[in-house]
Amino acid sequence: MTIIDKRIFDQKRLIPGVSGYWEVVIGMEVHAQITSKSKLFSGASTTFGAQANSNVSLVDAAMPGTLPVINRECVHQAIKTGLGLNARINLKSVFERKNYFYPDLPQGYQISQFQKPIVGEGKITISIGPDKDGQFEDIEIGIERLHLEQDAGKSIHDQHSSMSHVDFNRSGIALMEIVSKPDMRSADEAKAYLTKLRSIVRYLGTCNGNMDEGSMRADINVSIRRPGESFGTRCEIKNVNSIRFIGQAIDYETRRQIAILENGGIIDQETRLFNAEQGKTYSMRSKEEVHDYRYFPDPDLLPLEFEQSLVDGLKNALPELPDDKKKRFIAEDGLTIYDASVIVTEKAIADYFEVIADGRDGKTVANWVINDLLGALNKAKLSIEETPVSPEQLGSIIDLIKQGTISSKIAKELFEIVWNEGGNPVEIIDQREMKQITDINAIEKIVDEILATNQNEVAQIGEKPTIADWFVGQVIKATNGKANPRIVNVLVKKKLNLLYDSMHSNIG
Repeated sequence: MTIIDKRIFDQKRLIPGVSGYWEVVIGMEVHAQITSKSKLFSGASTTFGAQANSNVSLVDAAMPGTLPVINRECVHQAIKTGLGLNARINLKSVFERKNYFYPDLPQGYQISQFQKPIVGEGKITISIGPDKDGQFEDIEIGIERLHLEQDAGKSIHDQHSSMSHVDFNRSGIALMEIVSKPDMRSADEAKAYLTKLRSIVRYLGTCNGNMDEGSMRADINVSIRRPGESFGTRCEIKNVNSIRFIGQAIDYETRRQIAILENGGIIDQETRLFNAEQGKTYSMRSKEEVHDYRYFPDPDLLPLEFEQSLVDGLKNALPELPDDKKKRFIAEDGLTIYDASVIVTEKAIADYFEVIADGRDGKTVANWVINDLLGALNKAKLSIEETPVSPEQLGSIIDLIKQGTISSKIAKELFEIVWNEGGNPVEIIDQREMKQITDINAIEKIVDEILATNQNEVAQIGEKPTIADWFVGQVIKATNGKANPRIVNVLVKKKLNLLYDSMHSNIG
């Protein structure tokens, strides 16, 4: 059967090859570590960075005679995530054994879910843009399922010349595997999808989303096809732990598959890894099929059942999620789609914005948060939680501008002082005499001096359209940026008009 995607004829999503256009088809399986103090089937700690093999119970080590016991909090976290993904919650689900051998899997199988997962189909919406016209495109990405499973341990290969070490601290940690439908058609869409997914679980508090700690990692399924054709052979890129690397891996894998097909070859269904230093994927093993895992219900665990009332209670307690918060910021605070999209990316940024925006102009606050605060944080490689400028300090700076106490230029200098040294912005401008000059007579005197000492420029009145701006700049410079720009503009233009009229009346 020919599969037609409603977006395949969008030229920007098609990839040119030697023999025509290609379309990439992308699906993703995201493993998100559940925020919980203990593991999925044991009471062992989940603390990150603990000494190797110190967070391991007898259950995690698969000692004979031990039995798994489900962690209620992990179940609640999975339900909340499913609700955040607009997904169907299954009141009955089953744990199964996924059988495969690996040294860091003590049991020789993984307790997971397959045929009857805890969460069924759902969807999230991603925004791509802005384009050259400033427009965004909303794209719906389907969620196939979310199931609970336990993590494996970690093999360490660089501690000994001839042997590998194994750390079982991660063994048994609760994971949510969130499986998307193959609805993504570019690396940008895949990156936007994972960014949105990470944002949702962070808002919900169900996963910290720290990819550098392994709390969230993605397996990416990539295939290519001619527009309008059925799906091609897919390759899975395992355990990518960076949104930037996901984009690079997809771009490389797409080019690799196109080159193979255009040279008359065939794509082998396989599992691949991404080498970030080389920017390339390489073969790891042939891709397993479902039957290779020999799934069967875990005899040590009863089916997981709960009432609809539990789901309803968790739903009623959900926090405001990114999409709803974005709509509110646009409607109530007057933010643009772009500004609102940036602000809601992380809950901590949205919370920071809301503290300042209470009682202030939302657009002004957004400009300061996005351009100045986030710009400084990115430059310093700091997170919003590590900001040296509190919401109260930034709010005070914005208030001082509105009151006319300082100019926008002085505000930038004040922000730098607060960033580097801290302190109360109001006290700082008093101590350092940074207040704006608003005395009209004082400013007029400076304007007259500038005009008197720049007769060559005065002679260009009426000939050079930007001459007024030049004089304004000179006055601002002469006052070290303290003169009120609005007053300076009015006085300069008034005096230049008088001089212009005087010059032309003399000519007449």
